[in-house]
Amino acid sequence: MRYARAERLIQLALEMQAARTGLTISDIMEKFTVSRRTAIRMRDAVIRAFPQADEVPSDDRTKRWRLTGGNGQWLAGVTADDLSAVETAIQVLERDNLQIQAGSLRTISAKLRSQLQDNALRRIDPDLEALLEAEGIAHRPGPRPLIPAGVFETLRQAIKSCRKVSFAYESRSGNGAARRTVCPLGLLYGHRHYLVGDQEDGKGIRHFSLPAISELQIEADGFSREPGVNLRDIVGQCFGVYHEAPVEVIWRFSPTAAPLARQFIFHPSQSSQSEPDGSLLVRFHAGGLLEMAWHLMSWGTEVEVVAPAELHRMLPVERPTWPALP
Repeated sequence: MRYARAERLIQLALEMQAARTGLTISDIMEKFTVSRRTAIRMRDAVIRAFPQADEVPSDDRTKRWRLTGGNGQWLAGVTADDLSAVETAIQVLERDNLQIQAGSLRTISAKLRSQLQDNALRRIDPDLEALLEAEGIAHRPGPRPLIPAGVFETLRQAIKSCRKVSFAYESRSGNGAARRTVCPLGLLYGHRHYLVGDQEDGKGIRHFSLPAISELQIEADGFSREPGVNLRDIVGQCFGVYHEAPVEVIWRFSPTAAPLARQFIFHPSQSSQSEPDGSLLVRFHAGGLLEMAWHLMSWGTEVEVVAPAELHRMLPVERPTWPALP
């Protein structure tokens, strides 16, 4: 436990050095999942160890602290675990056909290795090889999205420059493509990768499957992002990737399934309540009823949809025997 505290303080020192605008107490609470009182103690411990740490001026009234200069560089030694994490992320990106992002991480990996002395590399390489062999990420079977070359690069350029994009979008039924013009707000990565875009025709925000996009081009017209609107808030309204108006959702897991259900976070807005009979009530606010129905099928008859009624009607009466989850 004592070593764990030291590691946490070292990590906080590195975070305070990396944060250009400094860290608030709330930032520390979120990053380390601690109470406000513990976050204050951690900040004070780093300030005692590094008197050069100073408060960063800001436009708001929230206090921020940063470790300036190279005060924490001696703490930032690269380990086999660090390089393994980077290599694992590269494999995941390549498996999901995110080649541009994988290439950027490979450059970072090379930069990290270039900072190491030869004797350090000789110590790290055997452990790194063993860790990568144990992961097995790149060889995991399963489908991956087929995305046209250049789509990511073009979309990222448009997002950074706040320029509209137009493209041909293939319907799910395969009955042809329609031309769309949208304001690109961000990219959503998952089983299928999506562009989150605000449609020009006033129909609001929608998720566009990247494999269905072709003839993509950046338009001359720019757009302005609405203040206070960010991708996290937009995605937070959904259970999955389908964008729908959020509704109140209540699920009841049986006493048999409740222990496993407690191990899941079904949505960031969820709250859970244990019932006297051992069942578990899960409540959250989100759209995407079809994806909820797909997920609930894996729980068989051990979950009951209390609300909304529309989701309840989407589930068949005959469901698989639980547990269907691995």
